[in-house]
Amino acid sequence: MEDSKKFIKFIKSRKSVRNFIFQKIYRDKLLDILECGRWAPSGKNNQAWRVNIVIHSSVKRMLSELTKYGGIIESAYANFAVFLDLERSYDHIKDIQSIGAFMQNLLLGAHAVGLGAVWLGEILNNKEAVNEIFKLSKEKFEFMGIIAIGEIDKEMERMKEQLRESERRPVDDFIDWF
Repeated sequence: MEDSKKFIKFIKSRKSVRNFIFQKIYRDKLLDILECGRWAPSGKNNQAWRVNIVIHSSVKRMLSELTKYGGIIESAYANFAVFLDLERSYDHIKDIQSIGAFMQNLLLGAHAVGLGAVWLGEILNNKEAVNEIFKLSKEKFEFMGIIAIGEIDKEMERMKEQLRESERRPVDDFIDWF
């Protein structure tokens, strides 16, 4: 199979993983994932992202209390709390788009190193409280979401897949040719 087809297959095989087993993930692996994020496109190459890596159980607990998906945060080995660095920002919409690309690259990086990951956005309902946990000024840093990362609980994920197959809209549903 040619490289481009392998790459497309790799992208399509990435899934949002919400079930983890507790197993240490070494720093080098986490840095590999962050390296993938670092290569996301950004307007004027401003790279206006900031990541707080949460491994400590008490910080996980504080974050978990701010979302109905707290169990995912607590069971993941690491949680990347992603912020938009407003001092590096030049265009809010473009910078938010760049953060989305950054977070997608983190998800693909986790997949590439054999880990599970999920993007958690519901916690944005309490974004000011997240800033408070990290003692980050909301005038300087805007919370964008969490990427929860861990070793996949394969049994739970297999059961989840049996209950529901992930579907995507056909391409023809969302395109027009001009």
